[in-house]
Amino acid sequence: MITYKKYSNVGNREVNEDSIGDLGTEYGHMFVLADGLGGHGHGENASAIAVETALELLSKGQVMDILDNSFALAQQKVLMEQNENPALADMKTTMVALLFVNNSARWGHIGDSRLYHFRNGKLNSRTLDHSVPQMLVNIGEITEDEIRGHEDRNRLLRVIGSPWESKSYDIADPIELKKKDAFLLCSDGFWELIDEKTMQKFLKKASTVTEWMELMIEEVNRNGVGTNMDNNSAIAIWVD
Repeated sequence: MITYKKYSNVGNREVNEDSIGDLGTEYGHMFVLADGLGGHGHGENASAIAVETALELLSKGQVMDILDNSFALAQQKVLMEQNENPALADMKTTMVALLFVNNSARWGHIGDSRLYHFRNGKLNSRTLDHSVPQMLVNIGEITEDEIRGHEDRNRLLRVIGSPWESKSYDIADPIELKKKDAFLLCSDGFWELIDEKTMQKFLKKASTVTEWMELMIEEVNRNGVGTNMDNNSAIAIWVD
């Protein structure tokens, strides 16, 4: 059994270009979060396409290779919209998706929207951003802690809506679910304002997934005071 809480906030921006969604069917349960890019409000179109594409595939029972197909088809649809509507030519989006089937979980991502997996109250893993700062971490030029404040933190290397020469998204190997596993999908506007130690501290403190989310939201808002807060969105999931 899983419980979950979804959250999306415009921050201090005029338009919320984040999109979130989930769908539970007899085939499985999928959670999707996308952070639109492109300015002029058009990023919201790209993120909506990404989320709707993934959930539509699940609604049709197309579970086999659904994560790969979700990212590939979302890319096709966004590129098609760019070509057909000049006003949307610059729209792009990140995307992170989590799929539960039976007693297993698998996820995929592109861009810098993240998935965190916690096990036994501790951070077990997170997706690695497709961004300039993450690349610098990977080659040892900066530390993980320096990603959040880095001057190039918004420079993404891979997104839906930019041409791909090869597969640009990453799909993790499936894992067997265990009781008290917890997952967090979030946009950069969320994770930039709360560090992993605080996520973990609140996870141990909370008695429900809703309480965990509320504690994190309070921290994000507290740290965002006096800043031009970006759209910030998250989906928290507990395995009970």
